[in-house]
Amino acid sequence: MSGQTIRRRGKRVGGRFAWLGCVATALLLAGPARGGEPPAPQRSAYFGDLHVHTMYSLDAFMMKNLRTTPDDAYRFAKGEAISHPRGGRLQLSGPPLDFLAVTDHAEFLGAVLAVQEAADEGAVGYPLPRAVRRALRRLFKSDRMEAVMREAWLRVIAAAERHNAPGKFTALVAYEYTSNLGGNLHRNVIFKSAKVPALPFSAEHSPDPEDLWDWLDRLRRNGVEALAIPHNMDKSDGLAFSQATWKGALLDRAFAEQRRRNEPVAEIIQEKGSSETHPALSPNDEWADFQIFRHYDGRENFLGDYWRKGLNAGLLIERRIGLNPYQLGAVGGSDSHLGAGAFEEANFFKTANTPQERGAAHSAEQGGWEGYRTPHIASHGTAGLAGIWAERNTRSALFDALRRRETFATSGPRLRVRLFGGFGLAERLPEEGDPIAAAYAQGTPMGGVLVGKGSQAPSFFVWALRDPNSGRLQRLQLVKGWLRGGAVRERVFDVACADGLVPAPENHRCPDNSAKVNLSDCSMTRDKGAVELSVLWTDPDFNAAERSYYYARVLENPSCRWSTWDAVRAGVAPNPVLPPTIQERAWSSPIWYAPPTVADSADAEPQEGQVEG
Repeated sequence: MSGQTIRRRGKRVGGRFAWLGCVATALLLAGPARGGEPPAPQRSAYFGDLHVHTMYSLDAFMMKNLRTTPDDAYRFAKGEAISHPRGGRLQLSGPPLDFLAVTDHAEFLGAVLAVQEAADEGAVGYPLPRAVRRALRRLFKSDRMEAVMREAWLRVIAAAERHNAPGKFTALVAYEYTSNLGGNLHRNVIFKSAKVPALPFSAEHSPDPEDLWDWLDRLRRNGVEALAIPHNMDKSDGLAFSQATWKGALLDRAFAEQRRRNEPVAEIIQEKGSSETHPALSPNDEWADFQIFRHYDGRENFLGDYWRKGLNAGLLIERRIGLNPYQLGAVGGSDSHLGAGAFEEANFFKTANTPQERGAAHSAEQGGWEGYRTPHIASHGTAGLAGIWAERNTRSALFDALRRRETFATSGPRLRVRLFGGFGLAERLPEEGDPIAAAYAQGTPMGGVLVGKGSQAPSFFVWALRDPNSGRLQRLQLVKGWLRGGAVRERVFDVACADGLVPAPENHRCPDNSAKVNLSDCSMTRDKGAVELSVLWTDPDFNAAERSYYYARVLENPSCRWSTWDAVRAGVAPNPVLPPTIQERAWSSPIWYAPPTVADSADAEPQEGQVEG
């Protein structure tokens, strides 16, 4: 059976785990450990942004960010107000973040800043004066560029050191490696401590990510720990998760080992789109069309690469070489170039500073929407967040959690999601006074590999808690991918429903809970949805001989998209070409299932891209 009903001490409780509510909610609503408090025994959820740019990035400066520094980015993350580069103030309306990584581009790091500081006060504005552009060109070609980058890097490190407060707020030393080797192969490089090299490795050194991994391996041998996080896979032109390397050679075991060693997680959601999956890749997933960025390099409705496609490709590659290079956990980020991420739909901001510039509303002079050309920026979404389950809010604890992939991604809200898998959980968890401790002791948390035991089917404990500042939960899902007959198949299971509803056995879908949104004022149905959803679930189609993975996805009730909020505040109808609502969500890192024996070795040779629903 899929959603199990269990007994605990003679009391019958449903698959929603009423027995868990008071224990787990008390543990997790208590919040993360702060200050000198001891570490949380079962780990706390910390939320932050691992991808933000300031004026030290050349492209941020070109986007009119003329003044925002790394210090400003940290102040914003800690809840303070900072200036928007084009006027006004930016501030989180919800709680501060727990951690932040400023990831300015290593390429020409601090170049515009150096020219700006050399100019007279007020000489640098937008568009950049001709004298400033000439000075930049001279700097790029001069021997002084490396010294400028070293100085900027020292400032980045110093800002992180100023704002890092172990147990209260973590400032991670980081940067972005920006390779465009035939497609977007960008990575954010995160260091475990402030012990870092004198200069970041950039695409100017080499645009090949394998050379970046070589550099990370050398650092590790010298006692400097760092990892890389790929992002914007949707703009990689299919290179992010190919069965071949970007040089065209068939991916081999050495490549797989090095990638796994250096890239444990991937950023699957940010303001320039979701990289979970695409409707063309997952036609049987009704929720695949979420924040798909449809404009890239002058092309519309292009098909890039996506995280779930990578998870699927990893199963195929593992069958061929005995190692999965794409065992990637999930995180979110902003990729904001304002030093501040817009994580809240009702508190949205971009470089374009008005609803009219963003294409969400029109002025009286513009008239109606007929003939209006919607700008590309209108397809941007709000920023994503990285969720990390860690013992403490410190650099070391957060980094170790990234390394073991005990992470999750959200589309912006502070949704919490947990996933454990194991054998015998259905018998053991209900008997324990502390189910989370029991799940850690007797199961495998998200990011781990579950090795099969004969023909036994594992159970999965899935749990989600809403953000009190966001919408209520509508459904809790498990996404499964598995290798059968030489092809990868995938399926989405609704495993827990809000409002007392139950997934239909014929299609594993929750009935509609009738939650609605009033587009005239963005109010939502108040009496629909759940605060918490949880279930102990067993895959009804499990086959012990098949390689597979499972990850959780939790969806809120529908709510207004940022563009609809813009239109409501402007007093006009929303732009009809933009989605009026969204369903905020969170994704866990997967758990991979490894068969106890290589029982599928006689399968037909798999073909890349084969996916069956």
